[in-house]
Amino acid sequence: MDTARMRKVAIRVVAAIVVLGVVGPLLYTFASLNYSYSNGERVGFVQKLSSKGWVCKTNEGELAMVNMPGQPAEKFIFTVRDEKVVKQIDDLAGHKVALTYAEHRGVPLSCFGDTQYFIVAARKAE
Repeated sequence: MDTARMRKVAIRVVAAIVVLGVVGPLLYTFASLNYSYSNGERVGFVQKLSSKGWVCKTNEGELAMVNMPGQPAEKFIFTVRDEKVVKQIDDLAGHKVALTYAEHRGVPLSCFGDTQYFIVAARKAE
């Protein structure tokens, strides 16, 4: 094999590694944000909802879930990405709420949220 051909092959291999190094993480991030591991609903009282972060602002919250009076509340920590849902939760302050979530495991950056539970809807619970 002559050196010119070997050089072309080496350039193609390096280019492929660079492209995979850039495209691979982007595809992984896209998949982790768009395909949920599980979906569900949690009911309780929102204790906290705040916008956090130095560069990437995310909405993080806590839901206190009480099964029976007198028992300590279990905390459900969550992230809200949609500002409409943040407004819904703010409007339901002080009421028992049902939060619908999608669990996204393996999200690579905290710029998308500090938790793996992303709230997609909120409603007043009965």
